[in-house]
Formats: sequence, structure tokens, C-alpha cells
Amino acid sequence: MSSATLFATALLFATSAAAQGPKLSDIQKNIERCNRTDSKSADEQISGCTALIQSDGNTPRSLGIAYNNRGNAFVTKGEYDRAIQDLDESIKAEPDRPKAYNNRGLAYQKKGELDRAIADFDQSIKLEPNAAIAYVNRAETYQIKGDYPRAAASYDQAINLLPTLGPAWNGRCRVRALIGQLPAALADCDEAIRLEPNTARAFDARGLTRLKMGHWDAAIADYNSALRLQPPLPSSLYGRGLAKIKQGGISAGKADISRAIRLEPSITASFARYGVE
Repeated sequence: MSSATLFATALLFATSAAAQGPKLSDIQKNIERCNRTDSKSADEQISGCTALIQSDGNTPRSLGIAYNNRGNAFVTKGEYDRAIQDLDESIKAEPDRPKAYNNRGLAYQKKGELDRAIADFDQSIKLEPNAAIAYVNRAETYQIKGDYPRAAASYDQAINLLPTLGPAWNGRCRVRALIGQLPAALADCDEAIRLEPNTARAFDARGLTRLKMGHWDAAIADYNSALRLQPPLPSSLYGRGLAKIKQGGISAGKADISRAIRLEPSITASFARYGVE
């Protein structure tokens, strides 16, 4: 949320302070808590938003923002049903608020209700066609569904809108790798890593691309980089194990694969869908 939006929110609550009764300083404190996005402070954010929601003198805009922010905090905590309830209220208060549709789409995606997620991302894009992140979120959902052509098209749109958006390049790299467009995938991953050199998922995606290309040493190097940034990442452990086995390091490779399976029992099936076994 932009500083202008935060300021507008503060004004919305502050102007009704006299009618509400609470001290202006208390209102401002709750606004600051409700607007926090640090994942370590989700409970504090929920508390601040709840206090604002329960205040008198709310406007549709102030309620829309408070419910949206509290919904996001519930997503952070993995409480997706409560998040969806709050985002429903945000949309009810402000039916034309694109971010609430985008955020509800994320909650539905994480809950596994993928068609509902896509419908919300579509609506968010309809209301705000230039918001690249909604295209990325929709692409990720298509990718989860296994609809790779639509995922790639949505990543294309995100990149056209915001060429510096690393997750869009990373996501398109992975999708292109999955459908066998390996040189194009490699170029996308290179750009993703250039834009965000400390993102484990970008190295993981390039590792998968190089694994499918049969470049074992390069794949292992990428998976090592991913694991340094995010230990232990099951997909990188599994991919590195496969690459080691292809090189002849049977014992070391099996050790990586076994550890990956312990962390994520479905990882073998995932790689089989990727066309890598």
C-alpha cells in the first residue's frame, strides 16, 4: 500500500475521532499496526485492524482497507477461511477495490480452490489492467493447474507491463522448462537471477532447466546456490540428487533424494510430471 493510501486511511479515521471518542493517538497507533506487513507481526496487525473495524464512524473506504489488511494477515498465518471472510467484507465495502480481489484470489489459491482464485485474479485485472502482480498470481495458479500455455501467456502480460518484475521472469522460466522450451527458459531464468540474485526459487528453476538440458554440472551449481539461499529446499535437493546420479555419484545422489522425500513426500511425483526422473 502506498504512503498516499496510508495517509488517506489515517485521515478517514482521524476525521471521525471526535465522534468516536477514542484518543487520536490511539487511532493513529491502530492505523500503524493495521498497515504493518511484517510477517512476524501478523497478530499485531490483526489486533490493530480489528480495533479500527470496531470503531465508530467508519467509511466504506476505511472499512475496505481495514478488512483487506486483516485478511492479508490471516493469509500470512495460513488461516485462509478467515482471510476469505475478511476479504469478502472488504469487497462488500468497496466493490471496485482490485487489491481485495487479488488478495482473495491468493487465499483461494493457497486453499486449493484454483478456479475461484483465477476468477478473482480476472476481476482484479479487469479493475486494474496495469497491475502486473495480478497477472503473475494468475499465471502461478494456471501453473498449479497444469495449464502451462495460459500460465505462460499471463507471465508474458506481466513482463510486458513491468519488465523488472523478477517473479514473472522466474515463473515463465519454469513454465517454459516444463513444456520443453529450454533455451528460452534458460534466458528467462538468467534475467530473473540478474534482477533478484538472492532468490532461491530463481536458481531452483534454472537448475531444473539445466537438468532437463542434460547440463549436470551447471544444474548442480544452481541447486547448490538455491540451497545456500534457502536450506533445505526439497525441489533443489531432489534435482541435485538426480544430477549427481546422472554424473555417477549414486550414493550422494540418493542421499539428496531421500532427504527431499522426507521433507516433501510428493516430490517424486512432481518431478515425474516435469518429465524428469
